[in-house]
Amino acid sequence: MADTTSDGTTISGGHLVAKALKAEGVDVIFTLCGGHIIDIYDGCVDEGIDVIDVRHEQVAAHAADGYARMTGKPGCAVVTAGPGTTDAVTGIANAYRAESPMLVIGGQGALSQHKMGSLQDLPHVDMISPISKFAATVPHTERVADMVSMAFRESLNGAPGPSFLEIPRDILDADVPAAAARIPEPGHYRASTRQGGDPAAIERLAELLVRSEKPSILLGSQVWTTRATDSATELVRALNVPAYMNGAGRGTLPPGDPHHFQLSRRYAFTNSDLIIIIGTPFDFRMGYGKRLSPDATVVQIDLSYATVGKNRDIDLGIVGDADVILSSVLQAVSAYGDNGAQGRKQWMEELRAQERTAIDKRAALIHSDASPIHPYRLVNEINEFLTEDSIYIGDGGDIVTFSGQVVQPKSPGHWLDPGPLGTLGVGVPFVMATKYARPDKEVVALFGDGAFSLTGWDFETLVRFDMPFIGIVGNNSSMNQIRYGQIAKYGADRGNVGNTLGDVRYSEFAKMLGGYGEEVRDPAEIAPALRRARESGKPSLINVWIDPEVYAPGTRNQTMYK
Repeated sequence: MADTTSDGTTISGGHLVAKALKAEGVDVIFTLCGGHIIDIYDGCVDEGIDVIDVRHEQVAAHAADGYARMTGKPGCAVVTAGPGTTDAVTGIANAYRAESPMLVIGGQGALSQHKMGSLQDLPHVDMISPISKFAATVPHTERVADMVSMAFRESLNGAPGPSFLEIPRDILDADVPAAAARIPEPGHYRASTRQGGDPAAIERLAELLVRSEKPSILLGSQVWTTRATDSATELVRALNVPAYMNGAGRGTLPPGDPHHFQLSRRYAFTNSDLIIIIGTPFDFRMGYGKRLSPDATVVQIDLSYATVGKNRDIDLGIVGDADVILSSVLQAVSAYGDNGAQGRKQWMEELRAQERTAIDKRAALIHSDASPIHPYRLVNEINEFLTEDSIYIGDGGDIVTFSGQVVQPKSPGHWLDPGPLGTLGVGVPFVMATKYARPDKEVVALFGDGAFSLTGWDFETLVRFDMPFIGIVGNNSSMNQIRYGQIAKYGADRGNVGNTLGDVRYSEFAKMLGGYGEEVRDPAEIAPALRRARESGKPSLINVWIDPEVYAPGTRNQTMYK
């Protein structure tokens, strides 16, 4: 269907969607086809928007999430009605908890058949409202572009997140007068979201930093979301403050930087007199705030007012953009003749000693020659393999918990993990999004064997669209994080119920679909196999057989198993 009639006076709903997406800067949609949504495809072809078609709608939603994290622009997934939309729900929920902006467009039966039992009719908006920032039905073709713009605006309101629009089939297919279907002009329907925080609070934080003897700072995902890398780096170096990083904040400081700390966080949070938490809620990852010293002054900076002070009392809360706030704090600190940096030298040395102790404690395991391969040996080999241009993606339970202690991305924005929802299966779609958005970058993805199985068939999509990457499966033939919990709770005789998998040779799976694959059982062969995967220029899977009887410290310490 063309977007206009022969006299050029009308346009269809699907073409209005495409024009609105184009105006918003969308250059790709991730999708699985369905009869309800094909007019959007027709519009995307006319507007020059790429269409990446996948094998499962969960993959489409995860890919839109990954695209947003990588580019800083909202991603977009288009799915059909009913099961197409419900298949995408997990991806929407993951983006919601991870504060990732994206728009999911779902099909719907015709409005003229409302409540009549049309094909794939479900109450999508009712289901998705609790896990999105905005969810609505487009009621008329003339409103299509307006509501697409509205959905994107809401995605970027405060802490970002997903929006959802269902568009009934007759709304998409209908033609309306082009003059009546206004396309909102880019840059004219959104205010700046770069809030700077209360000036008095900025001055207070500057004073706290200057007076502190043992400060520590946690750079969370919003440091990357707000592209605050430079301001965060300048602040910690100028004031000589130890920095810890989590989520997408990893890589803010490169490995080896004197202010980059990783393994002494618990010690720091127990002994600091000032703790600054940026862009990380007091959720399970933070022990709901209980892991912070009760004697420390605690400052929380976040894009969302609702997050600040939730689960734990704080001494100072600042709502706003991390980049703007940290730049303002740095400027305020410059008014002090002595910012206390020299006095913190001993504190930095104390923490560095804690780091060395932790590294020495696991040194033998990192270099273990055991077979089956020790997970620490695998993740250390991966860390050594990464370059400054390698984007690391973790998708799994226990094996990715191991990697969180060892793998250090060498550049900002070069780490992707599911986020706080803990969703398995994000790896392949995150690879897809990353290779589309940054084809110049090398992508290295570590999968648990259970995690890869959830969305692994879209490895074929990576082959089809020529998206090479280095994939590693840490294969212990089980869902080992859960297996540990069952053994701890119920004993070894019931430890394997519902969590033991078959011995799958994922290298053969990769080769079957047109990629590159190898099996690795000798730890000395990990590095050569990774190099051969890099040289292959294909999507790859290196299937590494790891010890199923070894569990990450993070797995053993999870409160749900206590």
